Amino acid sequence: MSGQAAAPAPPPGLQLRRALPYAAASAILALTQGLGQGFVSVNIPQIAGDLGITATEASWLMAVYMIPRATLPLMLIKLRTQFGLRRFAEVGIVAYLLVSFAAVWISDLRSAVVVQALSGIASAPLSTLAFLYMLEPLGPAWKMRLGLPMALALISAGPLLARVISPALLGDGGLTWMHLTALGLAMVSLAVVFRLPLTPVPHEKVLRPMDFVSFALLSVGFGGVIIACVMGPIHWWTAAPWIGWMLAAAVASLTAVVVIELHRKAPLFDVRWLASPEIVHLTVALFLFRLILSEQSTGAPRMFQILGVAPSQMTGLFAVICLASLLGALACVGWMRAGREPQFHLVALLLVAAGAWMDAQSTIDTRPEQLLVSQAMISFAGMLFLPPAMMAGLGAAMRKGPNYLLSFVIVFLSTQSIGGMLGSGAFSTLINGRQAQHLQLLAEQVPATSPLAAADLAGRMAALAPQIADPALRRAQAVALLAQDAANQAYVMAYNDAYFLTFLISAAAAAALLLHVFRDWLAARIAKPEAESPP
Repeated sequence: MSGQAAAPAPPPGLQLRRALPYAAASAILALTQGLGQGFVSVNIPQIAGDLGITATEASWLMAVYMIPRATLPLMLIKLRTQFGLRRFAEVGIVAYLLVSFAAVWISDLRSAVVVQALSGIASAPLSTLAFLYMLEPLGPAWKMRLGLPMALALISAGPLLARVISPALLGDGGLTWMHLTALGLAMVSLAVVFRLPLTPVPHEKVLRPMDFVSFALLSVGFGGVIIACVMGPIHWWTAAPWIGWMLAAAVASLTAVVVIELHRKAPLFDVRWLASPEIVHLTVALFLFRLILSEQSTGAPRMFQILGVAPSQMTGLFAVICLASLLGALACVGWMRAGREPQFHLVALLLVAAGAWMDAQSTIDTRPEQLLVSQAMISFAGMLFLPPAMMAGLGAAMRKGPNYLLSFVIVFLSTQSIGGMLGSGAFSTLINGRQAQHLQLLAEQVPATSPLAAADLAGRMAALAPQIADPALRRAQAVALLAQDAANQAYVMAYNDAYFLTFLISAAAAAALLLHVFRDWLAARIAKPEAESPP
């Protein structure tokens, strides 16, 4: 018999009848957080109208919501470890319920900004709780293979479902019904958290005074980048000097964080590990793919909005996108294994490239039904990419030790939250710039004095004759409609340029991945005979 005690066996998963409630709780928590975020991001014009403010002012609501969502999870991990999982869950969900109740009484921009900032703070624990409730009933072998893809799919489904159900809620009861729906979900989540306790973890004193200094500087840095990405395309980057000053302050704050963490004996996150080739490669891959996926979150919805497509006409498209995301998660459950990340990522990049190329053929007459297949391919690809990448990152962190989990969280948050906002800002900036160029080219190719423009204008005036008797007003209205059609055509051409750029980036990334895999295969083949040769 060995003198050493055998390592304890890992705990098995719960029985199916006990596991299903935890899976349902994970779905409720994920949808509560996702719908709360989606109700704001997809209804900015309606919120602006309800509060009597401009859409530009209403965009601040999204910015102040995303800042704590991007930074707070880092500290929540330490808070959970120091004060206990149970207290963390109960305090987090009670705070979210109170903020959801306060949202019902929003009446102006100031109160809306305050409530949205609090909502971002209070909703930050919900994503973590959704993960924990999905992993809780599963055995070790299934936590990564089943729990991780399904939790990610449920979290990503919330904003998509918000686009599906928002038209019905706004049509029946306006923003009040939207806020009441969020409040109802928060109340259900509260009951779920108190009814289904999570397995407690040992408490450990991990918070240090310098952690709060690093976190404050990190929040300033991330917050500056997020606000600039939201407001830059709206105000235009060079037209508002405060955006440049904010970006400079953000860079200075992030630089200060790196300097502080490099000189700490117990850093909040390990900068040297983050700069290692393996983690840099993972960071670049996550960041690049998040930028690519901005084609779906920023591209098609805004293009259809410009073309006059009502939100209720896009519900079918987003329902298909949501379904494709869930199917992608199921594909990960069936085939995801450690070491298969390159194959998953290659398929995902090829699907995005194919979908973006299909979208690049859009015209002014394109409607959501024509993009069902391409957008479903991109959504499916997104879920094929993220779980294997996250599994690889978590594996790399856990091989170094549990303390490196916070360092990986920094990588994941910066690439997903910051990458998503940066991708949206870059996509919108590209669209605005290309639209202006295309509009100028259209004006040069078809001047107002050309026979083609004169014939089009005459046809529009004839169509307006039964409605407008005054010839001068009729001509002015016809000219305005002609200019609007030209602007819409320029926007579609700009979106096609952005879609085609997404295709080129995805195809180039797929080619680079193939070369990387071939290099690794060649190196392993060369090293094998050397290892087998006798000394």
